[in-house]
Amino acid sequence: MRPLLKYGVPAAAGLATGGYALSQGEDPGSAALAAGLGGLGAAGGLLASRKLAGRYAPQLVSKAQRGLGRIEDRLSQASARRPDGSMRADALLDLSGVAGQAADAMTERGMAKAAAVGLVPASALAAGLGGVATGAVPEALGMPGFQQVIDPEAPGSSNTLGSRMNMQQYPVMY
Repeated sequence: MRPLLKYGVPAAAGLATGGYALSQGEDPGSAALAAGLGGLGAAGGLLASRKLAGRYAPQLVSKAQRGLGRIEDRLSQASARRPDGSMRADALLDLSGVAGQAADAMTERGMAKAAAVGLVPASALAAGLGGVATGAVPEALGMPGFQQVIDPEAPGSSNTLGSRMNMQQYPVMY
């Protein structure tokens, strides 16, 4: 595997996962765990896609080519039933040509790439969520870097001037 793919994809997925965790308001420690585990998950997804595609690609390619061949046949039969020169007949012929080209272009290597397209982001996100969940343990123990910052002057806090004015506005009934 090329080094750019082997190291670049997991690094990019780790940065994206960590950045997303930070954008959602996670503490820095949980975001770092999400980034690290997201990168590991992407690397695992790459390896899994290579193994799966290497093992099952020949069967998947033959089934996909048969299915696309059937689609091509049905579309060409449907266009033959239409009068010549109609827009529907022309569209059906064009679609049957596209299905035939897709069946011819289907290769084992392409199937491996398609598996990687689905498995890498899914495994990176799942591992990143695991990193955020793992970050809850040190947060519960009170470790620095794993605690949410609570601003007492933030809107909605009971210490803001507006909320104190609202509390004074209503008389207390005894």
